[in-house]
Amino acid sequence: MNGLGGLNKSPAGVVIGLVQLQLPVVVTPEDLARQTDRVVAMVAKARRNMPTMDLVVFPEYALHGLSMDTNPAIMCRLDGPEVAAFKKACVDNRIWGCFSIMEFNPHGNPYNSGIIIDDQGELKLYYRKLHPWVPVEPWEPGDLGVPVIDGPNGCKLSLIICHDGMFPEMAREAAYKGAEIMLRTAGYTAPIRDSWSFTNQSNAFCNLMVTANVCMCGSDGTFDSMGEAMVCNFDGRIIAHGQTGRVDEIITAEVRPDLVREARINWGVENNIYQLGHRGYTAVAGGAQDCPYTYMHDLAAGRYRLPWEDEIKQKDGTSCGYTKPTRNYGEGQAEAAE
Repeated sequence: MNGLGGLNKSPAGVVIGLVQLQLPVVVTPEDLARQTDRVVAMVAKARRNMPTMDLVVFPEYALHGLSMDTNPAIMCRLDGPEVAAFKKACVDNRIWGCFSIMEFNPHGNPYNSGIIIDDQGELKLYYRKLHPWVPVEPWEPGDLGVPVIDGPNGCKLSLIICHDGMFPEMAREAAYKGAEIMLRTAGYTAPIRDSWSFTNQSNAFCNLMVTANVCMCGSDGTFDSMGEAMVCNFDGRIIAHGQTGRVDEIITAEVRPDLVREARINWGVENNIYQLGHRGYTAVAGGAQDCPYTYMHDLAAGRYRLPWEDEIKQKDGTSCGYTKPTRNYGEGQAEAAE
């Protein structure tokens, strides 16, 4: 049930619009300005399209396209004109918005960042993609964790970006911090269609959490993005799906955070987000609360290493034309903080 896409909004509901935005070509600052105007116009379309809509979500690469261009002249800043335009659009249309920017980084490669702005024009969530799609993407790995905020109509809201969603730990982290709705924005192309679908569903089911997911759409003359906007309920069922691949279509659904809360409290069987830390509670009081997972211990200790690690062929971006990096993670940023 999704309230006929939000037409029949319940008092506890959150209506989400997922924009299957036409994939752009952005090379110059003038291109960036035009694409910013296009995104702003789509915010207004979303409001006209669905008066009950609480949150409009734009895909990853909505401003920059899929060129992977790191030219500083077209990188964005939080205090730049693009973000200012998004804030004004949210105020003008009385709507929350989720947007994608490639963010200038004076100490390394740009960040692939996502922001959520409320209907008063306030920046509420700021996230840097933790898992760039290597070896293709040149972006600096994120350093802000997985934020969770109070979203529209009292929901707990989080954001991850594209490849992040292929790591079950990302969705688990969002849910562990309280997220009832997790957005996933992407620029994926057609070869990823099947894995996009089943990870969106598994991220929802394994964490009793709504996932709302959207890709860029259409062709830029080189790449073909797939749209595939998809809202998955906390039981893993798809309740809205943009299967036509129609550019600039806005896929809408009403989701119910109150039912997420109810399930998390009342479910016994398959309450996996709880049961992970309370193994076998039928047999032992409170369940086993140890950590039996070797990879978690090794990752935390900085010694994560696969048994086949020496045989892995691609460990940098040279196969995609990037220079092999020599700077270690955190270098530059730490110096700037001093």
